[in-house]
Amino acid sequence: MSYIVKGKTADWELVCGLEVHCQIISNSKVFSGASAEFGGEPNDHVAFLDAGFPGQLPVLNSTCVEQCIKTGMGLNAKINKHSVFDRKNYFYGDLPTGYQITQLFHPIVGEGYVEVETEDGKRKIGVERLHLEQDAGKSIHDMHPNKSMLDFNRAGVGLMEIVSKPDIRSPEEAGDYLRKLRSIVRYLGTCDGNMDEGSMRCDINVSVRPVGEEGYRHRVEIKNVNSVKFVMQAIDLEVHRQIEHYESGRDFPQETRLFDPVNMETRSMRSKENALDYRYFPDPDLPPLDLTDEYIDTIRKNLPELPEKKKERFMNELGLSEYDAGILVADRETAAYFEEAIQGQDAKKVANWVMGDLFAALNKECLSIHESPIKAKDLGALVGLITDGTISGKIAKDVFEIMLETGKEPAVIVEEKGLKQVTDTGAIEAMIDEIVKANMDKVAEIKAGKDKLKGWFVGQIMKASQGKVNPALANELLEKKLAEV
Repeated sequence: MSYIVKGKTADWELVCGLEVHCQIISNSKVFSGASAEFGGEPNDHVAFLDAGFPGQLPVLNSTCVEQCIKTGMGLNAKINKHSVFDRKNYFYGDLPTGYQITQLFHPIVGEGYVEVETEDGKRKIGVERLHLEQDAGKSIHDMHPNKSMLDFNRAGVGLMEIVSKPDIRSPEEAGDYLRKLRSIVRYLGTCDGNMDEGSMRCDINVSVRPVGEEGYRHRVEIKNVNSVKFVMQAIDLEVHRQIEHYESGRDFPQETRLFDPVNMETRSMRSKENALDYRYFPDPDLPPLDLTDEYIDTIRKNLPELPEKKKERFMNELGLSEYDAGILVADRETAAYFEEAIQGQDAKKVANWVMGDLFAALNKECLSIHESPIKAKDLGALVGLITDGTISGKIAKDVFEIMLETGKEPAVIVEEKGLKQVTDTGAIEAMIDEIVKANMDKVAEIKAGKDKLKGWFVGQIMKASQGKVNPALANELLEKKLAEV
């Protein structure tokens, strides 16, 4: 669906690109041996290099390089065999060296794309580049009435900055792109994608133009937005703010702004710098990074199965619909749970239980799938008990609830509670005989053409057996009895 905003003087369209900062999963930081683990006491994971002490030389972490290459491959991007590290100079409290080591002119990953699914079908969002850089520290402004605190645990952690092309045309498309990007890095194991912890952050570049106009107008950057929902809200707010300025004849500067989710507004932070302001130059302490074809090919051969390939396999080999497959592969942990649960079971039936009862239960308790009280193999076993006729679908719902509460295996619950379906046809026929004899008036109505009453009889059979009779078997034996009466 097109995102066109009707103004007083024109219809306006969005031109948007995202710069996504993904913290690299590695044991140590990108240029020092300090721990890159999230958390810890303030300033507990800091090497002399991270704190800007003189005389310290950076040493490149090869794991961070490999993680960038993996991510580039997941973005269908060109891997550059030659890349160069630059110094980006600026002065802020959380950057003790006074510069950030990054890559401006020669990044490790070049152009690629991310394919997203929109209401109008599939669409490719171009990726301009992915460059490797170091994170800054963290400023804390709410621990003292008139002082800011600094925590350098994050300083020097490896970052992948993934810069999209200005191809995004709606807030929804930005959300689709971010979710897909997060899914890719999680599948690859290169970033955990936890936006609430700051390991994945987004800068948004927003401009607007009248529909049909070529070229770009003023661009405003919105810094450090930390949720998909906030990114979409910030874009929509900034679009309307810019349109209002244009239509009232007021100009506005190219600047950096902040998103305030409480007051639902973007606020000016500073004028937008350009490359000259940062005085970039090649880092004199780091040689160019040159990669061999053999090294790149080895990484490519060991890539895990990515969401799109897994989705195709679920559809082609397991017979799932495109919608169901898309839901199940969107999250790596969900896909892994599902694949464990279907071992020896009907994949479609397991998918229904995962996306229906399990998702509902987890959402209710605000749990992720790896926190599920029901193990994947046990959910599969529950489906197996339905398939082989041990329990009915109705009884399975009750067993599922007990599994949620206790974490017990379904077979144990069925045995303890005596929930096995009655399969003794003699016992079922005796039950039917009693119900039919007690309701001969309704039998007469069925004979007169009221077939819907057969459902009432089946309900009575299920009630009398406490749901332990297979409904299909009950129907079959009822039909036989009614034919005899």
